Amino acid sequence: MTTAAAGASAGAPRLNVDPFSVPSLQDPFPVEDAIREAGPVVWLESHGIWATGRADLVQEIFLDQETFISSHGTGLTNTALQDNWRKPSVILEQDQPQHTVTRKLMNSALSLKVVKQLKDDFQAAAHAMVEEVCSRGEFDAVTDLAEAYPLQVLPDAIGLAPEGREHLLTYAHLNFQAMGPRDTALYEDAVLQAAGAQEYVEWQMRRENLDESKLAGTFFAAADAGTITEETAGLLVRTFLSAGLDTTMLGIGNALLALSRTPEAWAALRADPSLARTVFEETLRCYAPSPFIGRTVGTRTKLGGVVLEPEQKIVNCLSAANRDPRRWENPDSFDITRDVRGHAGFGYGIHACVGQMMARMEAESLLTAFATHVTSFEVTAEPVRKINHWLRGYTSMPMRVTLR
Repeated sequence: MTTAAAGASAGAPRLNVDPFSVPSLQDPFPVEDAIREAGPVVWLESHGIWATGRADLVQEIFLDQETFISSHGTGLTNTALQDNWRKPSVILEQDQPQHTVTRKLMNSALSLKVVKQLKDDFQAAAHAMVEEVCSRGEFDAVTDLAEAYPLQVLPDAIGLAPEGREHLLTYAHLNFQAMGPRDTALYEDAVLQAAGAQEYVEWQMRRENLDESKLAGTFFAAADAGTITEETAGLLVRTFLSAGLDTTMLGIGNALLALSRTPEAWAALRADPSLARTVFEETLRCYAPSPFIGRTVGTRTKLGGVVLEPEQKIVNCLSAANRDPRRWENPDSFDITRDVRGHAGFGYGIHACVGQMMARMEAESLLTAFATHVTSFEVTAEPVRKINHWLRGYTSMPMRVTLR
């Protein structure tokens, strides 16, 4: 039985919507809501895949890593059946027991102790950048702050060489575009934009091009100890290059836009900049910068009353789950007073985002600095959406500020 036939015969709701079309990416919530409300698990005819936007089922899938596996790719492509454009991630696209070894090393590199050691430097850099950029009065909040700040502090912390960092954005853009459908102009354009970026990443992964006194050194020390191979150490560095920047950048931009549209939230943050972490968490819930994650069915199972067959793909619609009215009261409202514990922005279980502490520290540092130095601000023109299959945010956000 073909995948399409299996989906059609399972008795699940069938939707003829495409969450990865350009119109859907421009205005995503109506399609996500349709997926979530059509049933616990739905069949998307546009791509021949399963999807769920229900908060409880998203959590169930994340926590059952034996049934819903990651090693066959976490996008739409089943990488066990089709060639991938790059070698698999040694963390995100690994199952147990291999996942435990590399995850443990990444946890060590990004431990709470390490993050605390970096905090003073990150905060100082945030205040310096906010003061300099905001002194202009008008600027682009995405390119001048939300992108510029992580692009400065994270590569420095990893130990990347100073040259070639302009390739990081185009490489990550391709990485996330490739998680969606690949028979699209969006994917083809991303490949063209990333010309030279793949070669840069291959170069930057090599030991001789890294500062081993920084985070990258943890991985190569493990290689010297025989815990992992040197190739795996390089691939762990690549994890930072392909997944450690974009979601944080987009999350910061989304937070600034949400604050501009929610005066009471901005007033609260301006009065108490320590609320920056709370603002970022509600942003992740309400405007998730990473709206999807895929799994492959590893063994025949039933989910939400629907039978799923091995090798079928199921997409967790994280943004839809984060606005599931069964889980959240007034889910479409940006409310920094709500208890946001349990949102799916960073996932759950063994594959929860390994860099979430770093992302939170970056966002908290920049939002704190912004609230400390800025009295008022406004977005002066309609922000330009980033059109990417697997990311959500903006590429431009003109802004005007007044300083304290």
